[in-house]
Amino acid sequence: MSPKNTNTDILLAGAFAAFTVDILVYPLDTIKTRLQSPDYKSLYTSPSTNAINRSLFRGLYQGIGSVVLATIPSSGAFFTTYEGTKSLLTPTSLPAPVSHSVASSVGELVSCLILTPAEVLKQNAQMVSRSKDVPGSNKLFDGNATILALRKFNSPTQLWRGYTALAGRNLPFTAMQFPMFEHIRTYIRAYRKRRRLATGTLWETGTVTAISAGSAGAVAAVVTTPIDVVKTRIMLSAADSDQPRGEEQKKIIKEVETQGRDAKAEIEKTQQAARGGRAGGWAVGKEILRTEGVKGLFRGGALRGLWTALGSGLYLGVYESSRRHLEGRRTRAGEGAAL
Repeated sequence: MSPKNTNTDILLAGAFAAFTVDILVYPLDTIKTRLQSPDYKSLYTSPSTNAINRSLFRGLYQGIGSVVLATIPSSGAFFTTYEGTKSLLTPTSLPAPVSHSVASSVGELVSCLILTPAEVLKQNAQMVSRSKDVPGSNKLFDGNATILALRKFNSPTQLWRGYTALAGRNLPFTAMQFPMFEHIRTYIRAYRKRRRLATGTLWETGTVTAISAGSAGAVAAVVTTPIDVVKTRIMLSAADSDQPRGEEQKKIIKEVETQGRDAKAEIEKTQQAARGGRAGGWAVGKEILRTEGVKGLFRGGALRGLWTALGSGLYLGVYESSRRHLEGRRTRAGEGAAL
């Protein structure tokens, strides 16, 4: 953390960066989620031609409300932790790439605690795309989708079921991205200084940061796509209930009572089956590889690389520019007070 920046500066800069990226890049994330879903072929391709149908591009902002509310504090928490940890590790003898990896990983663990419920809700809302689920679902913005997705969850704890999957994806991603990002940014800055091109303006700061972050983010995103696919599948199944819902219970009771069996025992059996059906990340990955091959594990990889390049570039570019702006304003205010 810069000595002239306070935690408030970091929180504000991170929040502004997160809000900007969410608004601009969210549609690409929605398309990526749909491409990676297990229902991709049945929902978003035409049976006769296997061509993508228009429903893939409907309701592209579904679920954005929950994400905006969560990414603002989670981004602030990430950058505060990242900058603080990096400052603590700077005096040590650790190589810079290792320090950056450790700092970004610690930041992600904190950030994911805040972000997981919104991420789970968002991805389930992104999949509410059929007209029978949401009347008028062809609209670009659809607030009903978030409400319908939320109704799938019987317990708040279900919203945190994707924490391990989210952290499992983000940790290797940030551990790769941030060392590359810091290295590329340092190289570009040194190059511009040698060529006497450096201006020190906010525009230069934002542009250099955006190019560095976008390049590093694209590489890290493509490499970690299989983990992202597994994370998407787990989060889309997070709404599976431990216990049959009311209508399902009534159906089970009606069926088994006509056969003279114990309805309570049958409901418990269904409950155990539901718990057993929620496989871990490794099992989900193996199942995808078995049924869809390597192509299935990398589905949406190109789009993920594209939107991560745009998102990371905007995110860190806006963050660094905002941080520098707040730092400069604080410095000028201090100089004015001294006079």
